[in-house]
Parts: sequence; structure tokens; C-alpha cells
Amino acid sequence: MTNVVLVAVGGAIGSVFRYLVGVWAVRLFGPSFPWGTFAVNVIGSFFIGLMVEMIARRFNASAEMRVFIVTGIIGGFTTWSSFTLDTMVLLERGAALPAFAYLAGSLVISFAAIFAGLALGRAMF
Repeated sequence: MTNVVLVAVGGAIGSVFRYLVGVWAVRLFGPSFPWGTFAVNVIGSFFIGLMVEMIARRFNASAEMRVFIVTGIIGGFTTWSSFTLDTMVLLERGAALPAFAYLAGSLVISFAAIFAGLALGRAMF
């Protein structure tokens, strides 16, 4: 039951951050492209890689800390379900090229970001 509470609290924190990034992106770039979701996916991928390494190697943290940070906060922050919805909305609007760019860019850059986060986390030891 403790882990459920940790995930719930962490998820609430991550969700608030996700919302704020989305609001910021719409204000900055407008609503024509899902920049907020794109940014959250890339940032989240980087931080999940970094934190997995930091928690496991640097901090030798408890399983509870990992559940709270990785599953809760970062899991609440990342938005793959929103990612798929945003892609479908673009496709349904007839914006196939932006949909493909969003899909491919999210995948390629997120994988590069998780690689960078893991590499940075490993290099810090």
C-alpha cells in the first residue's frame, strides 16, 4: 500500500509539471502543434534515464524512492497517451506531414534523450 501512495503523490507532482509545461508551450508557440507534449516526452525520457542511474548507482536509494521518483513523478510527467492522441488529432485534421514529423521526432529524440540521460548518469560515477 505504501508504494501506491508514493506513486499517487509522485504522479500528482508530475502531472502538475506536465500541465504547466503544456500551458507554457501553448502560450509560447500557439496551439497548432503539440509542443508541450513533445517537450514533456523528450524531457521525461532524459530524466527517467538520468534518475534510474542516479538512484541505482549514486544514491543507492530504496525501492520506495525509485517508485516515488521514477514511477510516480516522471511517470506522471511523461505523456505517451497524450502523444498518441495528439498524433491522431493531427492525422484526422489532414495534417499528415506534421503528424509524421511529430511521431518520428518524438521517437528519435526521446531515444536520444534517454541515451544521453543514461550516459550522463553513468559518467557521474
